[in-house]
Amino acid sequence: MFKLDDKAQSSQLLLLMLLMFVMLFIFGDPGISAFIATSLNSAFYPLIGFSGQYPVLTLVLAGTVVVFLSSFFQNLFTDWVKMGESQESTKAFQKEITKARKEGNTNRVNKLMKMQPEIMKRQTEASSGMMKPMFFLFLFIVPIFMWLRFFLGNLDYYFFTVPWSQNISFFDKFLWQAWLWLYLVFSMVVGQVIRQGLKWVSWSDWWKETKKKILPLR
Repeated sequence: MFKLDDKAQSSQLLLLMLLMFVMLFIFGDPGISAFIATSLNSAFYPLIGFSGQYPVLTLVLAGTVVVFLSSFFQNLFTDWVKMGESQESTKAFQKEITKARKEGNTNRVNKLMKMQPEIMKRQTEASSGMMKPMFFLFLFIVPIFMWLRFFLGNLDYYFFTVPWSQNISFFDKFLWQAWLWLYLVFSMVVGQVIRQGLKWVSWSDWWKETKKKILPLR
């Protein structure tokens, strides 16, 4: 069973790497990237484009979509109860083996080491769902970044104001472009709220029943 789990994990990792390669190719190809961006523009511009008048608000709303989708898929495929149990088991195991080694209790250490494969197996099973949201991240969420880059690149006025400066370009670079820093700061703050909210919902009976309907084969 453990070998089957390892094989499944390896297959998922290989597929994820292949998907990353494809997305990097799409990002690097101006023609494909422009096609995706303009296609999405017909949907996103009327909804959150605001005729280019409020680019920061557009960035915030697009970021909300990205954060919500990534958090939703993570919550959908992650069993938080199993994850918590695995973390507690690992913590207790580490505590016991450290204590046994300090006391020089060789028999106890040997017994605990025999339990280690089972502990690792539980960790693998608990974290197996963490990789699956990455597929949706690349398939549905990465194109939104393509649209944002297209949208911001076609603005007549692409500056925003902060307390220490009146005119900062969205494309000013400090490691990353400024609009990416704005998104990062926003996603860290709002993302925590959304993730904690979804995690709280995941404990409810309603979510458990809904999850069974969405993922009937799990």
